[in-house]
Formats: sequence, structure tokens, C-alpha cells
Amino acid sequence: MTPRKFRRSLAADDPPETLSDVQRALWYGARGDWNRAHELVQGENGANAAWVHAWLHRVEGDLDNARHWYGRAGRPEGSGPTEDELGEIMVELLADSD
Repeated sequence: MTPRKFRRSLAADDPPETLSDVQRALWYGARGDWNRAHELVQGENGANAAWVHAWLHRVEGDLDNARHWYGRAGRPEGSGPTEDELGEIMVELLADSD
């Protein structure tokens, strides 16, 4: 799935069935459903899951918790607009699924 298709899918009621749990967490987070996104990603392992988890906490405003998850992801702390970081995560996660 391309980032453009991913963004278009945000208008649907449900995420595409082809998305992984981590990608679905990003999908729900992009739609503003923080709780559902967090439920999906908190039990996942791996650097990408930790990055999405960090981004979610950053969106929430819980920067201390976000800092912890950025460390687990091996990523620098996000500092620009969260929407820009969403785009970065989206590109990387969708590239991993090709």
C-alpha cells in the first residue's frame, strides 16, 4: 500500500484488512482514535511498534513516556509537527510491507 492510499483509507470506517497490527495502530492514531491505536501497539514488539508507540505518546502530550519509546525504537525524539512524523512513520511502515 502506498502512503497516498493509506491516507485515502483514513476516510473509511475501518482500516484495510491488509494492514498489520502496527500499521493499524498508526491508522487509528492518524484518525485521532488514540485509545484504540494504543491498545493495538502496546503489546507489539520491535522498533517500528516502539516508534508508533512513541509517536502516540507524543501526540497525547506525554513526552516522558514518548522519550522512553523513542529510546526503545532506536530513534531520536520527534521534535517537528506530529503530522510530519506521522508521514515519516507511514512511509517507513508501508515500505516494510512491500
